[in-house]
Amino acid sequence: MRYSKQRELIYNTLKNNPCHPTADYLYSLIKPSCPALSLGTLYRNLNQMAAQGRIKKISGLNQADHFDHHTREHAHIICQNCGRVEDVFIDETLLEKLSMSAKKTDFKINRREIIFNGVCRECINKQEK
Repeated sequence: MRYSKQRELIYNTLKNNPCHPTADYLYSLIKPSCPALSLGTLYRNLNQMAAQGRIKKISGLNQADHFDHHTREHAHIICQNCGRVEDVFIDETLLEKLSMSAKKTDFKINRREIIFNGVCRECINKQEK
């Protein structure tokens, strides 16, 4: 993939927003400083960077894909109330043990993804009030 100012702006915006943003959210952040950027260009660049392994595309959290600049293998925790997504870094030894258990099945493992669901502190505090 050739260098592009727009692609670099997209990557840096993603990197500076560790909230695992959706493409629409990234677009709302980038559009004021780069009015020539179209939503289609943003999606195309995010998908290309994900295909190359430069970023992670997280599908299945809700209706929209989320994006993560951390490419090191890790898990995610998702608030079932507000949809907030955070990284959870798991010990490599534990990941390997889980993988070894999964390999005992009839499945061919294509990727490992661990997602925890719960309620974030902000939502808990709102519920308690």
